[in-house]
Amino acid sequence: MNSSPNLRPATIDDVPLILQFIRELAEYERMLDDVVATEDMLRDSLFGHRPAAEVILYHEGEIPAGFALFFHNYSTFRGKSGIYLEDLFVRPQFRGRGYGKLLLATLAKLALERNCARLEWSVLDWNTPAINFYKSLGAQPMNEWTVYRLTGEALEGLGIGELGN
Repeated sequence: MNSSPNLRPATIDDVPLILQFIRELAEYERMLDDVVATEDMLRDSLFGHRPAAEVILYHEGEIPAGFALFFHNYSTFRGKSGIYLEDLFVRPQFRGRGYGKLLLATLAKLALERNCARLEWSVLDWNTPAINFYKSLGAQPMNEWTVYRLTGEALEGLGIGELGN
């Protein structure tokens, strides 16, 4: 691993790189056709009036190697916020060097500094390398929970249909 980690918060100038990382992650996850995000959308949602998420970038020297995109959630049971890791990605040529662990450790430290109750994320059930990596860090799967999602017509139908215009 690089002796002096080059980790830093993303800036608005990093939007093209962030979108490239998102596309590379989506390709790895076999979901590239699902990516509709644009640079303009990311500029607005990450650096606009009300930022929805934060990004940490990792460079090996001057070469972008990986990123973590995260946001705060809230635990009513704990009475504290948490950090939800939406995306963690290290480019294939940089894997096995400890960069994923470094990004996660950075988020864990940030969660502690911000007095968060937890750091959590989801992983695709077929992604055995990631699952094994997360378990090696002491992360526990939340097998009793099932994620539900409303998108597209279902979201619009409930949001508009049930409440009216």
